[in-house]
Amino acid sequence: MDDLPFRSASELAAALRDRTVGCRELLERHLERVEALNPAINAVVTLDAERARRRADEADGALARGEAWGPLHGLPMTLKDSWETAGLRTTSGAPEFAGHVPAADAPAARRLIDAGAIVFGKTNLPAHAADLQSHNPLFGTTVNPWDPARTCGGSSGGAAAALAAGFTPLELGSDIGGSIRTPAGFCGVFGHKTSYGLIPMRGHIPGPPGSLAELDIGVAGPMARTAADLSLALDLLAGPLPEEAVAWRLRLPGPRRRSPREFRVAAWLDDPACLVDGAVADVCRAAVETLRRAGVPVDEAARPGFAFAEAWDLYLRLMYAATSGGPTEAQFARLATAAAAAPPGEDGPAARFARGITQRHRDWLPAHEARLRMRAAWTAFFRDYDVLLCPVTPTAAIPHDHSEPINRRRIVVNGKARPYWDQLAWVGLVGVAGLPATTAPVGLTPDGLPVGIQVVGPYLEDHTAIAFAGHLAEMTGGFRRPPRLERIPP
Repeated sequence: MDDLPFRSASELAAALRDRTVGCRELLERHLERVEALNPAINAVVTLDAERARRRADEADGALARGEAWGPLHGLPMTLKDSWETAGLRTTSGAPEFAGHVPAADAPAARRLIDAGAIVFGKTNLPAHAADLQSHNPLFGTTVNPWDPARTCGGSSGGAAAALAAGFTPLELGSDIGGSIRTPAGFCGVFGHKTSYGLIPMRGHIPGPPGSLAELDIGVAGPMARTAADLSLALDLLAGPLPEEAVAWRLRLPGPRRRSPREFRVAAWLDDPACLVDGAVADVCRAAVETLRRAGVPVDEAARPGFAFAEAWDLYLRLMYAATSGGPTEAQFARLATAAAAAPPGEDGPAARFARGITQRHRDWLPAHEARLRMRAAWTAFFRDYDVLLCPVTPTAAIPHDHSEPINRRRIVVNGKARPYWDQLAWVGLVGVAGLPATTAPVGLTPDGLPVGIQVVGPYLEDHTAIAFAGHLAEMTGGFRRPPRLERIPP
């Protein structure tokens, strides 16, 4: 029973159904762990313990009567604080939403609850989900359970830290710029960025509360400690909104292959346009060699027919356009002035951001066309390959850096300073085309920090990416408990 908080969601759900553990008992074990360790980690920022206890007691009663609510019956879990939850405040880490208590659940959150999950708390993120570290004025900083001097990542950083710390067996993240994949990689857990459009984003902040429109590129996705749990959650989450379900249904295909040796694997482990730090690259290469020793051929020369730099530039143009509703009118006016003043050849982070976020719709249209052509190139690529392996970020978890302005921050790659936003490059490579990508933990750097790898699959073939991520993790060790976790001072 000592390992109960670290069992997979699938194992826990089975134990609850078999009544080898009680729903209230399991909830209390998680609440006790949060009480003991969360002050040092700051992953869970809002608790709803009493309502969760009542729900857990109802779940135990239902099981005693032979009733089952769904595959997650009685499973306690947390949700990223960008997902609206009825009667439970949802802040997105922003002061203006500090008192926001939604009247209804986001559809994605409701699907988990309808499957029997018991949401007992919300997890931290950067304000407006707009950073690669989970720090905000309301709740402060979430630290990495592997090393409290380093970030857990963002924006689903509290979710990843909570999973790594054994606070929750399952989470729901969101991802427009690696916000699922990067924290999963930094904290040594699994995260799945879904194919664009699979899971409704309604009820997610941002956009503003009450928004019906969904952001371009942005998706929802499950986070867990095993690939099997990602697959379980995805099948519960994916599908149209109720008003769309009148006319269409979703039937995701299963994995293309069963055995690891059957998969046709390509790897893109480094690129001059965004060099990967040696400590991370070595772990990724070791994972590839592990595959080869197991009889899985890996093609490291295969590419989808366009340059990395082309995808990186296109991703930034579209991502900045997608988030252009965020600045106030005054901020937008200043950005427009900065964009007009930037020399035509200026390609620094500030100039690129100003141009991207203030671009005209006329400029966006050819970028969108280029995106669809890039997706077509990926489709052709995946006729010959089933998955592509690539890094998540150029580095492992970075030290906390909340300095402003954000565009002046730097990361260190192979001993050299690089722009902070280079952390978006490898996730943007596939995000721009709306492809599914699963982060799987594959090893540790010499400093003992987790390294994840992206397993990219064909559009709408999410289960292929998840399945191979599971095979790879089994070969490389998968999730490991952070060794320093119990010793982090509060």
